[in-house]
Amino acid sequence: MDLLIINGPNLNLLGRREPSVYGSQSFDDFFSSLKLKYPSIKLSYFQSNHEGEIIDKLHEKGFDCQGIILNAGAYTHTSIAIRDAISAITTPVIEVHISNVHAREPFRHHSTISPVSKGVIIGLGLTGYSLAIDYFVDSVKTQP
Repeated sequence: MDLLIINGPNLNLLGRREPSVYGSQSFDDFFSSLKLKYPSIKLSYFQSNHEGEIIDKLHEKGFDCQGIILNAGAYTHTSIAIRDAISAITTPVIEVHISNVHAREPFRHHSTISPVSKGVIIGLGLTGYSLAIDYFVDSVKTQP
């Protein structure tokens, strides 16, 4: 199984950025633990602060991997282009957010990408990424 995690803007600062909201672990450290937890899965990770690079990665991998886990960061609330990129690919996308966006500022309550995502995991910290991986693993097991 080949899964891709894409993180959007400012998520390169995990571990240093607002630890009361996002925790104190860097994503690189967390990703290392994911690879140990799921040794039989080909996990790859991409982070960008640039919308076009996220779209390019969706286009690149969106027809040949089994799942994409996307935390689009603030682009979640604004990017029609990322929404359209998700709609254009065949790989299912699960939207993940570390914090509970509905408990935060009102502008974070709307997602442009939720309607075109397979599912949404919100507010469970970094565990949300593991839950998304578990979903993809289980969905492969249940396919005829």
